[in-house]
Amino acid sequence: MPMHLELGDRLRLRKPHPCGGSTWQVVRLGADIGLRCETCGRRILLPRSEVERRTKERLPPLAPPGEEPDGPTAF
Repeated sequence: MPMHLELGDRLRLRKPHPCGGSTWQVVRLGADIGLRCETCGRRILLPRSEVERRTKERLPPLAPPGEEPDGPTAF
């Protein structure tokens, strides 16, 4: 069964990128998956089967800037 991915998902792949980063963000979906390295910003395009094989774990999404992880705080 194919892995369910959405735009903005964060993945940790098995081998690190040459820049040293191992976390990637999904930026394109289809038969090929577009990933952007969160360390250097390089974009790559891999077949879906390759992404599924290389994925070590899914990471929690990053909170948008200025927003607390638990929600907005009233003062």
